[in-house]
Amino acid sequence: MTRHRKVFALVAALLLGAPGPAFAWSNHGLLTYWTFKDTAEVAAAPDVQAEPLDAFLRDQEQAIANLLEAQEIWARANVPTYPPRPDELAFKVDALRDDAARRKAFAEALRIAPNTRFALFTQNLPGFSRSGAKTMPFAEVSTLREPAFSMMRFFRLEPGETVPALLVLASSSDEPDFGVDINCWDDSPSEWGKRYKFGKLPFGNPALDFATQAPFHMGFFHQSWLIYKAAPFVARTYPELRAHQFIGLARLAFRTGHPYWGWRFAGMAMHYVQDLAQPYHASILPGVSTLRMIATNTVAMVGWKGPKDAMVVLASNRHLAFERYEALLIYRDTAAGGKSPLIQALQAKARDGVYPKWSDLYLRDVVTQEAFDFGEALSTALLAAFPPKYVSDPSYDFGASGGSGALISEVAERTPEQRAEIEGAVVELMGHFGAHSRNLVRALGSTKERND
Repeated sequence: MTRHRKVFALVAALLLGAPGPAFAWSNHGLLTYWTFKDTAEVAAAPDVQAEPLDAFLRDQEQAIANLLEAQEIWARANVPTYPPRPDELAFKVDALRDDAARRKAFAEALRIAPNTRFALFTQNLPGFSRSGAKTMPFAEVSTLREPAFSMMRFFRLEPGETVPALLVLASSSDEPDFGVDINCWDDSPSEWGKRYKFGKLPFGNPALDFATQAPFHMGFFHQSWLIYKAAPFVARTYPELRAHQFIGLARLAFRTGHPYWGWRFAGMAMHYVQDLAQPYHASILPGVSTLRMIATNTVAMVGWKGPKDAMVVLASNRHLAFERYEALLIYRDTAAGGKSPLIQALQAKARDGVYPKWSDLYLRDVVTQEAFDFGEALSTALLAAFPPKYVSDPSYDFGASGGSGALISEVAERTPEQRAEIEGAVVELMGHFGAHSRNLVRALGSTKERND
C-alpha cells in the first residue's frame, strides 16, 4: 500500500471514530450568556418582540432572494471544495405560495434540513424569569434525540412577546445542534440530501443522522499537506459557509426591522465560530503529529493493528472527556453565581482587540489556526489531569460507557501541578471562545445601526 493510501486509511478511521454528534461544547447557551452578560452590544440592546420565521420571510421575500443569490456567488468564489447549489434550489419570490412552502424553499436555498424546527423558544438561563412561561419538550426544538447528558431546558415563546436580546442570542447559539445540518448529503437517507448535491458524506456514518452534521461543524484547515494529498475528503468541511449565511441573514433582519431574527440568526452564526474554537474541531487528532499517525498506520499494514485501533479510541475518549469536564464546570460555576476563573475568562474583553478585524477569512486564519495550534497543549493537559482510564486506556470507551459525571472531583484528587495543566487550558480556551463571539457581534454593526 502506498504512503498516501496508508494516511487515507488512518484519517478515515480517526474521523469515523470521532464522537457522533460532533458537539464542541455541551451548552453554547450558558457559555454565550456569560460571554455577553456585561457586554453593552448585547446586554444593553433594546428588548425585542418575538415573531415567527414566516413573518420575516413574507415581509422580506425579495431581499432574502437577493441575499441568498449573493451568498451563493460568494461561496463559489471563496469556499474551497464548495459544490455549487443546484439552480432549481434558488429562493425566488412567489407571493402566491403558503407559509409552509416558502419556509421549505428558504431552507432548500440554504441547503439546510427543511424540517428544522425554527420554533419560538428560550432556554432556561440565569437571571431571566418569564412569568407563566410554558416548558417545551426537546422534540419541539430539535429533530434529534435528546443527548443523554443534556441539562438544557426550554420554554415556549409566544409571538409578540417581548424578550431581552441577550436571552434570544444565547438561546439560539445552540440551535445548529438541533438538526439544522442533518442528512444533507447525497448518501443520506433523506429526500433533501439527494437534491442538495453536496456529494457523499466526507467522513462518518451516513446511516447515523447525528453524524451527518460533523462536516458543517468542523474545519480541518491547518493539517500537513500530506494529509490533504492522501485524504482530500478532509477538506470537504463547510462551517465557513454556514457562518457566512447566518451572518448575512442577521444583518438583513436587523436592517429591515426584524431584530428578533437578527439576534436569532446571529446566535446561529456564532455557533459555528464557537465550535471551531475547540481544538478537536480544528484538528484531526490534537497533539499527535502527522509522522506519528503515518507510523501508527504503517505498522497496522503489516498486521499490528493494536496501535491504530487504540489511537482511534483514545481520540474519541479525550474529545468526550474534555467536553464532559467543560459541561460540569460551567454548570457548577453557574450554580455558584458565576464567580470563577472560567467565567472571568469568558468575559475578559481585553483580549478582543488582540485579534484582526473580522473578515471572511477570520474563521480560517484566526479561529481555527489558534485552535489547531493549541491542540498539543490541550492534549498534554488532559493526559496530566484526567484519570488515565479516560484518556490513556484504549480498552475503555468513554462514550459507550456513559463516561463520568464525577470528573471535577476526580481531577481534584490529582496533584496541584496536574490540576494546573487542565485549569489553565480551560481558561485559555474560554478566553478564545468569548473574544471570538464578541468580535462576531461587533462585526454585525453598532447597537444603533442594528436598530435603525
